[in-house]
Amino acid sequence: MTDQSIGTGEVPSGIVSICASTVNGVRASTFYSRHRQKKSGIMGGGFFRCRSAPTVPKFLGAFSVALIVSACGGGGSGTSAPPAPTPPAPPAATATDAARLLDQATFGVTASDVASVQSTGIDAYISAQLAVPATQYTGYSYTPHTAPADCKNDGSNPPDAASLCARDQYSAFQVQRDFFTHALNNPDQLRQRVAFALSQIMVVSSVEIYEAYGLADFQNMLLNDALGNYRALLQDVTLSPVMGHYLDMANSDQTNPANGTVPNQNYAREVLQLFSIGLVQLNQDGSAQLDATGAPIPTYAPPTIVGFATVFTGWTYPPRPGASSNWTNPINFDGQMVSFPNHHQSGTKLLLNGYTVPTGQTPEQDLANALDNIFNHPNVGPFIGKQLIQHLVTSNPSPAYVARIAAVFADNGQGVRGDLGAVVRAILEDEEARDPAPPAIFGHLREPALFITATMRSLGGQSDGVFLRSASSAMGQPIFSPETVFNFYPPSYQIPGTQTTAPEFGIQNAATALARSNFVNTVILQGGAAPNSTVTGSTGTSIGLSAFTGASDNAAMIAALNQTLMHGSLSSDAGATILTAANAAAAN
Repeated sequence: MTDQSIGTGEVPSGIVSICASTVNGVRASTFYSRHRQKKSGIMGGGFFRCRSAPTVPKFLGAFSVALIVSACGGGGSGTSAPPAPTPPAPPAATATDAARLLDQATFGVTASDVASVQSTGIDAYISAQLAVPATQYTGYSYTPHTAPADCKNDGSNPPDAASLCARDQYSAFQVQRDFFTHALNNPDQLRQRVAFALSQIMVVSSVEIYEAYGLADFQNMLLNDALGNYRALLQDVTLSPVMGHYLDMANSDQTNPANGTVPNQNYAREVLQLFSIGLVQLNQDGSAQLDATGAPIPTYAPPTIVGFATVFTGWTYPPRPGASSNWTNPINFDGQMVSFPNHHQSGTKLLLNGYTVPTGQTPEQDLANALDNIFNHPNVGPFIGKQLIQHLVTSNPSPAYVARIAAVFADNGQGVRGDLGAVVRAILEDEEARDPAPPAIFGHLREPALFITATMRSLGGQSDGVFLRSASSAMGQPIFSPETVFNFYPPSYQIPGTQTTAPEFGIQNAATALARSNFVNTVILQGGAAPNSTVTGSTGTSIGLSAFTGASDNAAMIAALNQTLMHGSLSSDAGATILTAANAAAAN
């Protein structure tokens, strides 16, 4: 699909027409793929008036336009071509493919990283990233579940000590800030990117987990396991007291008619539906298996949920250091949940594919049997693999792409199942990810977090995360705070009126589109955001354009922006339109 919405006519009318198509659902596909995403709000007369301020360099309009155009990631060149046999991999990556890889594997392309990938090659770069140790969320400590009286928001403005305590310890504020500072600065970019993807598959939310240390603990667990084995990840998620609290496995008791207790089924449902196998039996290419009537075959029935719910009984929060451990320990998110056999459901338990857990086992033995039962289900590879492809590379992987990744999940080449590092490498090195001329619907809309971090990293930005967290919320993605366990958007979401799968469009509307434009306007035309006096060590948010201001002319600058922001995918028509606007502004 060639983008017909850019390249001819005046820039303001082009931008306005695209924004209108978002509101009305018409020609929504023009947003999609390699260079589709453009939003209104800073163009036209108002744009040039804003730029005329004496402290704003006259060429900044090109940055604004290029950023809005670059909201989609993961695509290839500016024009489509028929599929061709993949040639042997070159000894070193081109600058364009290096930038495309970094768009898929990091939180934003930098010129130094492009040079690094070109120097070492893609496979060596990925190997190096897989070896980088996890960097962590630090500085968080236990707080009681009920905030003390001197740590509650009283609405004071400016906030007093009690309100600051509540913000910093009993909300997602500091963890959200850290997410953005980590994304901009940490060396383990691939691990951070995969952990972020996993956080949207195995969801917990500050809507329920409002203690900052709990949110940080869960993200640290995902970082540690992101490139390890899925079986270990599944166990750590299951025994996380954060997940135990969010989906009610903590303190789930055996059936007792005397006091009316029954095993809670919440975690049993979601670990199957969302974290591992999904609702229907899958072929290894991700397509649904159908019965004789053409209906999808369910992966499980209600008795299976009952079986897993009983497996997950008898676990409570870990005790605080030095405290005695008792059934229904007070809420504590540090460590893993602990078991109490006398509150664990006895008897056999029916699980997936007719497997029955033997009677008389300990909670730990039952749990191991259940997680092995999930882990070895044939759905896990295509179900998890496809979602990781969608988060890292493209919303619409071909069935063959999904099947290749599922095969690596089943066997990493050394007889190991569930090796996430091998899966991630296969996703990034797959022929579809590296194809220089992919199909027109290849790629994905950059979700707000990636739109923000790609902008900041590519333009030499720095931030304390304060402004970035609020900007992401305005775009529909308050980090780590989705309303439900189903994340901000479902992986199956389709652009209305089409059959094009595009998950991130689930939170794209007129208001969030305008928020993207406002973000670009703030960081480029308004000089960013000032430090926040209520945040210790606040630096504010700003970009550094020195890598681009040395360009000999606007054409050279736009070429540099195209390489960094869009891995060379900007069409010639779009480039000409931006150049015309930039030259006209410079002449004004």
